[in-house]
Amino acid sequence: MAAEEEGLTGPGESGSVPGPEAEARREPAAEPPGERRSEPRSVPELLLGRPPMARPLPSFDHDAAPAEPGPLLVDWLATALDAGVLDPQAFTLSTVDADGMPDARVLVLRDVDAAGTGWNFSAAADSPKGRQLADHPAAALTVYWPQLGRQVRVRGSVERAADLVAAAEFATRSPAARASSLVGRQSEPLAALTEYDEAVAVARRRLEAHPDVVPPGHAVYTLWAHEVEFWQGDSQRRHVRLRYTRTGPVSSPDWSRTLLWP
Repeated sequence: MAAEEEGLTGPGESGSVPGPEAEARREPAAEPPGERRSEPRSVPELLLGRPPMARPLPSFDHDAAPAEPGPLLVDWLATALDAGVLDPQAFTLSTVDADGMPDARVLVLRDVDAAGTGWNFSAAADSPKGRQLADHPAAALTVYWPQLGRQVRVRGSVERAADLVAAAEFATRSPAARASSLVGRQSEPLAALTEYDEAVAVARRRLEAHPDVVPPGHAVYTLWAHEVEFWQGDSQRRHVRLRYTRTGPVSSPDWSRTLLWP
């Protein structure tokens, strides 16, 4: 097959291989636009000129805030959805391990009661977070919605719900989420992604044969809030922070409200 047919030469070129002198005279190929690689930069250089919250943000009238944090959370969540915030239900759960070292990960907030006292999420009881909550049943939940410059912080004690509650919650999950939970082994070392894919395939077949199956370690937790803070960012750093502190029991909570310095 000729060199041109192999794609080794272009139109009008001979099939001869250029010598060293020709190679030395050849100009380096120009990089396509947008593909030039820049030199590695430091974190401060990457962030220089990009101040946070330098955009129009909503206001927050703390005087008009409700007496309980629950209705305010619903209002802010609805506003986040209307503003097109991606995954507004994705909250960061912070716990501590047996050595007192902090740990954090993002998970899905499942529900909040009307008063804003009980904040529900699910997890595998044998996962790192499940074991940490068993040893030290206290945690914090945090969410930040960038489009609105709004943050919500929750701190309190954590209680595991009954298995019937966990089974009912598991039934509401998507098939992909249920299969992943059936695989289990969260945070354990994984040799290759193909190993996980094979385990998921087995879990899916198990779900097809037994639609009501629930992993024995699937758990629903309630964070009983002691404090809930609503934080509205401001481009001029005049942030508005309103903290709710629970003063009554979980069964009939009362709340005090405090405006905090930014």
